[in-house]
Order: sequence, then C-alpha cells, then structure tokens
Amino acid sequence: MPFSTYLNEKRRDCEELVQALGRHFPYVSILGTDVRATVVRADKRTSAVQEGQGECGFVVKMNDGRAFFEYSLNDISGDKAALAERILAAVQTDPNLAQKMISPGPVRDDPLRQDFARETDFAAYSDQDMLSVCQEMVAELSQKDDRVLNAACILQPFTVSKIFVSRNRALTQHYGWANGHLIVTYNGDKLVQARRTEGSDRLKEIIDALRGGADQVIDLARHLTKATPIEPGIYDVITDPSITGLIAHEAFGHGVEMDQFVKDRAMAKHCMGQYVASPITNMHDGAAAAHSVASYFFDDDGVLAQDTQIIRDGILVSGLSDLTSAAQLNTAPTGNGRRDSFKRKAYARMTNTFFEPGKDKLEDMIASVQHGYMLFETNNGMEDPKNWQIQCTAEYGIEIVDGKLTDHYVSPVVMSGFVPDLLKSISMVSDQGKVIGSGMCGKGYKEWVRVSDGGPNLKVRVKLG
Repeated sequence: MPFSTYLNEKRRDCEELVQALGRHFPYVSILGTDVRATVVRADKRTSAVQEGQGECGFVVKMNDGRAFFEYSLNDISGDKAALAERILAAVQTDPNLAQKMISPGPVRDDPLRQDFARETDFAAYSDQDMLSVCQEMVAELSQKDDRVLNAACILQPFTVSKIFVSRNRALTQHYGWANGHLIVTYNGDKLVQARRTEGSDRLKEIIDALRGGADQVIDLARHLTKATPIEPGIYDVITDPSITGLIAHEAFGHGVEMDQFVKDRAMAKHCMGQYVASPITNMHDGAAAAHSVASYFFDDDGVLAQDTQIIRDGILVSGLSDLTSAAQLNTAPTGNGRRDSFKRKAYARMTNTFFEPGKDKLEDMIASVQHGYMLFETNNGMEDPKNWQIQCTAEYGIEIVDGKLTDHYVSPVVMSGFVPDLLKSISMVSDQGKVIGSGMCGKGYKEWVRVSDGGPNLKVRVKLG
C-alpha cells in the first residue's frame, strides 16, 4: 500500500502554515497523520471485519523561547494567514502560568528532507482472505478437542503514513505492522484460556506461525486446567522473553521517560551513572533498536529513530526523551516523542524496550536451578517510578526441580519487588533473545501507544506470589 494520497496533497499546505506561523514563533512544526487499521475476527459463534483504531489529522507545535504550544486540527486547507491568526489567538499564555514555566533551551531544527518507507505484504490479502484464515483456524482448534468451548482467531493489520514539516525539515514515513492471535477457552478440571500471539509486517509469516501453533495452544490449555496456585516465597526464576520484556518495560519504562525527570517523579533521575543492575545486564530502547510494532523512522517531533542504551554493564546511562523534555533538561532528544493521536500531546514514551542477549545457554540456566520456576507469557504489570517498585504478572510458570522442568504448572504468578534488587540478582543471561510487540501502553490511565519489549532468558532471584 502506498503513502497516503491525502497527506501527499497537503505538503504545500503544511509548508505555507509553517511559514505563516514562523513570523511569530522561532520554532514551528506540523505533523500530519493518516493511520488505517483493520480488525478481522472469528470465533465459534461470530465473525466480522471492523475498522481498528485509526486517525487522520494534523498537530502544530510551536516554541516562543519560553514554552511549547500545540494545536490540533482536522484539516489545514484554506487561507493560511487566517488559520495562523486563529491558532495565535488560541495559544495565549495565562500570566500566572507563565511564572511557573520551565523555560526550554534552544530547539534544534537540523536540515533534512527525506522520505522513508518499509514494505508490507498486506495488499496481497483482502479482508475476505483474512476472514477465511480466521474461520479456518477456529474450525481447526474446535475440532482438536471436544473440551474447547470456544476458539478465536484475530488478525490486526495497520498502516501508518506521517508527514513532518518545519522550517528546515520535510519528512515522510510509511510502514505497517500486524498482530495475530489464537485464543482457546477450554473446560477441563477448571475453565481456562490459552493464547498465542504473533507479530510481523508480513501477514504470511503471522498466518504460517498461527497455523503451526494450533497444537501448542491446545496443549497449553490442557496443562492450565491442572495448574495450581504458587506457594508464595523467594525463588530462583528463569524468565521467557515475554517476562524478560515485562521486567524491562516495568522496571525501566515510565521510570526513564524524561518528562518524569522534569517533574522529579522518577527515582532514575537521581541514579544516572550508578549501578542499578548486575554487571552482565544491558538494556536498550528505540524505534531503530529492533524491528517490531514500535519501529518507526522518525518520532512525532520529527526526530530520527534511535537506539538508546539505557543500562550498560549494569550502570544506568540514559533516559528517553521527547523534544520538550530534552529542551527543558538541555539534552539531545532520543527520538521517543510519541502521541496517542494527533489530538493528544506528545510525551516521552517507550518504543522497543529490551535486554541484550548474554552468553549463557538456556539449558544450563535451567540446570542451575535446584528449585524454582520458569515463567511464561506477560499478563500485566505495574510500576511506581517514584519509589521504583514493580509488580509483574505471568500467565503461568513451570516448576523446576533438580535442574529439570517438571510437568507441574502454576497460574497465575505475580512477581514483585524493588527494581535494583531484582536487576542486581540477575546471574545468567541467555545467548538468544526475542522482541515481542502485540500490546499497547498508557501513560497513567490514558495516552495509549503501541510498544514492544523482550530480550533473552534471565535467571533472577525474586519474590513470587
């Protein structure tokens, strides 16, 4: 699918509005977005093709040397001088608020004109093609075991077109991603759900992986019906890449988003340059750091995607910033300025957040555990950036006894503790890793953006309950 025809037609309008507002502000930029999303779903009772979470519109960002202002609108056609006056009238600063402003440093606007694109195979699949795949998968799962009460298959492709224009920059980007899900509701000794999730910018890869995973998801459901609650305690734990990613996301997610540094709401601000993890620990974030759901070419502030190392050999070395927080802290932006939509403010946000692989073999890691658990599949998590406490929930764990995985499953499993204690307990890191992108992350209770996380298997010692 090509870059948005609509945004292509608005390039000149963007340039003219930047010029008109540039008479009043030293810095002006415009971001135009056109996001198209589809949700294709089937289960044993229904099937449907629906529009997903898309958007189309513009947001103007201005800086007067004292503060940033943002103004969103659905269209920028018409008289640009009149539109500029309307925007100017809407961004007047209350005198009382002006006294409380954290004046930003100079805003960089380095010259660059470039069009970016990443191809997908989405055009090869019609809505009906995707619906047929979902219906076939539901039928296959339902036939495998008569205890399958319901089965669902979901495909969620989306494509993104964005244009960014400032005095010195003219950028476009076009890319896509898709997630696929198998979900089984199973009635054995108890009622459970088991799932499998895949992500790629190739629908063929997702469909092939889901077809190849039907037996595994049924087998998982059978085991989960016999899973027991875990006995609370402190254990040696091996994490799968999903749980490794959950730790990365919750331990150094919002806590290193540097708008929290500006507000002094994150302990990480005071720990830069200090050991916060085991010396074998390395962690990254960035849209250019991995190929996943949060991989773009430039952020919503027009800053090129980067690979930011957050932890180097156990030492906290960097946070994540948008244009505003970077200007307020007099640092270079890291390409993490992201918006829920063109109607919402840009914040410093995570993208692809993950631990680097190490040197250990997974089989050696499991063999090193006398008694503990291997944890699988992210359920949810919470963090307290101010006090650095986290809580991570895994869908299930498998008990390890005398260095071997048993057939005893526990579910659910909650892992909690103080972030530095957890990360300093890392004693082994596997040599293989995976970055997984299928979810959304909110800033507080809102401001949702797509994120991924992951990494290798970790061996940690942590409280489970």
